[in-house]
Amino acid sequence: MLVTLTGGAGAGKTTLAAALAAAAGPGGRVRVLHGDDYYYAEPGRGGVWAPDEAGVPRLDVGDPRSVDAGRLADDIDAALGEARVVVVDGLFARTVAPRRPCARLDVFVDLPADLRLARKIERKCVAGGFPLAVLLRNYVGHRRAAHERHVEPLRARCDLVVDGALAPEALAGQVWAAAAARDGQGRVS
Repeated sequence: MLVTLTGGAGAGKTTLAAALAAAAGPGGRVRVLHGDDYYYAEPGRGGVWAPDEAGVPRLDVGDPRSVDAGRLADDIDAALGEARVVVVDGLFARTVAPRRPCARLDVFVDLPADLRLARKIERKCVAGGFPLAVLLRNYVGHRRAAHERHVEPLRARCDLVVDGALAPEALAGQVWAAAAARDGQGRVS
């Protein structure tokens, strides 16, 4: 089974992915793939690139065309051969299309924009040392609009919307219950 976790930056997708794997236990045969690992790395190889203030090309991670969908699909297919459940988290996880047929549950992790921004500031600026002024300029100048254009429409295409403000363990329970119902066997792990 494929479980995708889609939602805005800071919504809690990666935290939920970890909670799903933990809830499945050591023998649960769950494999987690992180969408952040599948962005194109070099200009000219793919993706949407634009120069920053200094003229250095930067990948637009807010655009789904910046994800190497072919490489991600290959890794999903390989993981489906090894694990009972593959969890993919990322801004555009709902858009992934594995080549191997499988049961699928698409989850949208919802969180108000102000809380997503606060989490992103905590993670990138406070904990990671990224310049706050740059993060805010990017958010106001581009990321907010990119979210509305590319991420928010995926909500309507998901099977389940969960509240990213809830405890990850509670969310994992909701997702596993929905996955078990979708799987048709009453169990997933």
